[in-house]
Amino acid sequence: MTPAGYLAVDSGGSGLRVAVGVPGREPSARRETRDPVRTNARGIDPAHLMDQLVPVARALAAEAGVGELGTAVVGAAGFATLGDALRAELPGALARELGVRTVALAADAVTAYVGALGPRPGAVLAAGTGLIAVGTDLTGWRRADGWGHLLGDCGSGAWIGRAGLEAALRAHDGRAGGSAPLLAGAEEQFGPVRGLPGLLYPRTDRAAVLASFAPRVAACAAQDPVAADILRAAARHMADSAAAVCPADGTPEVALTGGLFKMGDQLLTPLREELARRLPHARQVPAEGDPLHGSVRIATDLAAGRLALPGDRAMLYVRRTPGVGAT
Repeated sequence: MTPAGYLAVDSGGSGLRVAVGVPGREPSARRETRDPVRTNARGIDPAHLMDQLVPVARALAAEAGVGELGTAVVGAAGFATLGDALRAELPGALARELGVRTVALAADAVTAYVGALGPRPGAVLAAGTGLIAVGTDLTGWRRADGWGHLLGDCGSGAWIGRAGLEAALRAHDGRAGGSAPLLAGAEEQFGPVRGLPGLLYPRTDRAAVLASFAPRVAACAAQDPVAADILRAAARHMADSAAAVCPADGTPEVALTGGLFKMGDQLLTPLREELARRLPHARQVPAEGDPLHGSVRIATDLAAGRLALPGDRAMLYVRRTPGVGAT
């Protein structure tokens, strides 16, 4: 008899990452798409997600030798605030198209958390172009920041890049707080800085453009005190967010995940110092996996009936087909 399998999905800004496997085994088939799921007036578009997901899921199930997909977990960027249509339509669509009986819909911050720490109390900082902190004591979820580059994401790649470009423009103007190395880097990357407003303001992907300058800030930090101060300020912002969500009792774990931390010790050293100062009761640990690993972990625990994570309509929403029950 062919075993029932699971479908695990990480839906982010670059597209879908999908894994199919059987509980108790490593995922045996994976694939990526390059088309991010659209959003519209109703939020994340479930029809567009299904259009991409169904053929990939069917192909992966055949490749993995899985006869049916009993459980599906979809971690989606923006789910906490843009997930109403997914909650309303995706469980039924997955049941019709793929025979899925149990569906968990999660914020990508939750799948990042579970990928990094598993079902243990603690806090996770997820940082790339944006930044969000998520924590749990296993009775409820807490989140901090994640408000986007105009209202927050303090310490993120976009925040660091914007601060670096501001320092470059200060040097161009002759104002205090400027950095000649960052000015040179900005002109090498973008051309004459007088053109920056016209290059940046009209773009819908300006957060990513700002974040593209963050590695320049890190590269200058060893020699340039202004760049080093920017990274120290980013570390303080990150520690603020982690402290806001980390459980106050016990010995919670704190992990870092996301591409921003590939910038290395110029950022990691002040961040670890800030975390140790702000959260002396917590233990800093390396992340065990990424958001797709988190979706796989949730799927295998759901299939085994041992999911220990708290439910939350905006963060982790589990729905079973009629007759099985729903939460």
